[in-house]
Amino acid sequence: MSFPRSKALTAFLALAVAAAALTACAPATENGEGAAPAADDGAFPVTVEHAYGETEISEQPQRVVTVGYTERDTLWALGIEPVGVTEWYGGYDFASWPWADEARGDSEPEVLGTSDGLDFEAIALLDPDLIIGTNAGMTEEDFDRLSDIAPTIAHSGDYSMYFEPWDVQTLQIGKAVGRTEDAQKLVDDIDAQFAEAAEAHPEFAGASVVFLQNAIYDGAAIAYQDGLSTDFLTDLGFSIPSEIDAYAPEDESGGQAYIPVENLDVLNAADVLIWGTESDDDITALEGEPFVAAIEAMKRGSVVYTDGVTAGAIYFTSPLSLPYVIDALVPALADAIAGNGPARTAE
Repeated sequence: MSFPRSKALTAFLALAVAAAALTACAPATENGEGAAPAADDGAFPVTVEHAYGETEISEQPQRVVTVGYTERDTLWALGIEPVGVTEWYGGYDFASWPWADEARGDSEPEVLGTSDGLDFEAIALLDPDLIIGTNAGMTEEDFDRLSDIAPTIAHSGDYSMYFEPWDVQTLQIGKAVGRTEDAQKLVDDIDAQFAEAAEAHPEFAGASVVFLQNAIYDGAAIAYQDGLSTDFLTDLGFSIPSEIDAYAPEDESGGQAYIPVENLDVLNAADVLIWGTESDDDITALEGEPFVAAIEAMKRGSVVYTDGVTAGAIYFTSPLSLPYVIDALVPALADAIAGNGPARTAE
């Protein structure tokens, strides 16, 4: 990903303290007095390991900026209000999707864009004392430049630069902001919700399902292999058929499979299909594709069409979006397994 060079980053750093008061509000808190929620006892100083080494955070951060696609959800879930967040897609005010609005509360963070790469100047002007980029595709050069602004946390390095497991990110972010105990509780609570849903639906156990994007692109359907945006399914007891792996790039494991329409019969290995549709037009277009309509799951009604918010919640896979996924998708999956579909989620 390319990004513009800063014209005068040093000057912006010098001006940041004065400018920040005009460009962003300080984190609000549980007691409404302007300080961040209380950190764990003895939480600081703390050293956080990541792909590019270690970052030491000497005291509790008060002005946190997120530079990746989804990290803001984790902060809001922890009761922390970042002063700057990064827009992925959706176009919602303050980059806050419906599942996050309650946790965001009245906070109004500055929204950063990434159309030309990370906006280092805008980030500097927010005067952060911590920058979080666990889901930013951050390069080492990005990390070095951001670290000149404030202590910076990158992805762990144990997974890809984007979308490493949500629980790994949650615990790493929790450590950085001094909320390790609350972060662990978030993970445990969501795991328990999935376990409860799986127990309530034993018919999910072992059934095979494929999650696909909302359309046919350049003559191919885009399906998700086991590992990327599919934990929400395997945690419910489903399996992801390995037959789709033959259509993934050779160097990509646990990523996206690009299945040509003439080979969509490979999806007959799935008991259920989930299409990440976002509109009625998406559904009409899919059902009008002869190769799609010929898939066995489509013919027997074992299919789920999502609405736009549910599709977004699946893609985000965050501590705030996952409970939304459970509530929206589990009933639809139960209908699809029973052959009562096509099932649709609703905003």
